[in-house]
Amino acid sequence: MAQPSSLVDSVDDPRVTAQFLRQVPAEDAGDVTLVGVVHDHPASIARVQLVLETLQPDQLALELPPAALPLYRCYAREDASPPRFGGEMSAALQTTDAEPVGIDAPNWSFLRRLCTRLVADRASPSIARRVVSSLGGATREALTCRVAATLTNATSMTIAYDDPIEYECTHDDTPDRQAEHERGHVAGVQALLGATAGTGSALEYRDETRERCMIDRLESCRIEGDVVAVVGVDHLEALEDGLSA
Repeated sequence: MAQPSSLVDSVDDPRVTAQFLRQVPAEDAGDVTLVGVVHDHPASIARVQLVLETLQPDQLALELPPAALPLYRCYAREDASPPRFGGEMSAALQTTDAEPVGIDAPNWSFLRRLCTRLVADRASPSIARRVVSSLGGATREALTCRVAATLTNATSMTIAYDDPIEYECTHDDTPDRQAEHERGHVAGVQALLGATAGTGSALEYRDETRERCMIDRLESCRIEGDVVAVVGVDHLEALEDGLSA
């Protein structure tokens, strides 16, 4: 699998930049290339397609719970490119024949880690309640995706889990326009997240545990060969550090 640095240098496209790509090589396992995305953004969808077409990995890891993966595989079967639903995740499935794996929570590993950390940190009852509430919401979303996939497979209709996010740029805009808009969007979101970082919030408990579980899953995937992982851009640094360690 080609090095992301050489990929950035060789692909003449402003949407493929080092800001959104990380690679973690291993001496005794496959390389993991992390592709950071903004959900449903035209620049992110194009970046995922370009990276997968160039690298042709053995496995495709997606920031999706395993229960949601069948629905996105249904979306990917559409003739439209990119597919109407599922954003960068279904576009990734449509682009490559690599074995797909859902690496996100909820799953048993996530539950064990989350409970262990809450007890070890002696988290306050209010934090624990908010964490459990967010977990319940994520579980319902994953189950809803599984039901939607079942209905889509059993009927001639495509069941949309949610409507695509609309941005002030489209797939018809130039690559430069898409890239510029995406960078501005990321900068604004990261500034907002930075203002609440380090507060020990329920969101931090959940996301840090999710990232640890994703790292473990990617370590397992790379045993089978090279991996391209499509993940939210805000997870890039944590996943890179965890895989490097």
